[in-house]
Amino acid sequence: MRSWRLDRPNLSGHLDLSRATSLVSAIGSNDANAFAAEVLKLLGDAAGISQCTVFAYEFNNRPRTVSVADHRGGRYLSNVADTYARTFYALDGNQTIISSARPQKLDSAVLLHQQAIEDISHEGYRAACYHQPDVSGRLSLLLQPSQDIWLSVNLYRDRRRGHFHANEIALIEAFAPLIAQTAKHHYALCGQIQTGIPQLMLVRIRGICPELSKRELDVLCGVLEGRTAKDIGELMGVKASSVVTYQKRAFRRLGISSQRQLFALCLATSRE
Repeated sequence: MRSWRLDRPNLSGHLDLSRATSLVSAIGSNDANAFAAEVLKLLGDAAGISQCTVFAYEFNNRPRTVSVADHRGGRYLSNVADTYARTFYALDGNQTIISSARPQKLDSAVLLHQQAIEDISHEGYRAACYHQPDVSGRLSLLLQPSQDIWLSVNLYRDRRRGHFHANEIALIEAFAPLIAQTAKHHYALCGQIQTGIPQLMLVRIRGICPELSKRELDVLCGVLEGRTAKDIGELMGVKASSVVTYQKRAFRRLGISSQRQLFALCLATSRE
């Protein structure tokens, strides 16, 4: 597992103009998965990429799937993405980058994060998101369209092709600025408008108590959305009793004891 910053990419890669044009044309498409499909066409054969998923990490919430594409077609990869977002995202190595970013500073660079199947110690995560989808690793392009929001364009390596080779990573680096900029514009048109009041309220809660864990934040987000403990548990892949435990722990950290006090805390903070 490794990560690095792409400040000055090597522009030696050969650009297929027709595929680049198709990628740009997919920005804002009514087909939610058209963008990831064009990224896959751009890099798939040359870099051994069999799947592409674009996730949005908004205000430290659970990731939301923006676009997915799989050479096999169908809903399989969408289901894998849902499983990742519901259960395993907190175990992802890219969370170290996202969580450590300074919220008041917007980074314009593209960050790359490489994670191989061998890097994942959690058996369930490894099986559901790498072994069963038949991928050997992933290279993520991480970018910030705005403060408190990250996009991750995930490129999954076909297991039959082994691990990424240096020349393939160099090719992805060459195309990374194009992919990052188009992803940013696609998100602005098709993704950002879905951010709601509960997510914005959660930002204020994070400001009050940065020590809240990801699970605690997931539960608080569900509470702010008006969901029951059972509903939140189904979204997170845990039992309702675990949701109650996370909620009590979060309330204790915040110095409150009820949902009414949680909403009052959000509103009081918004008026300051």
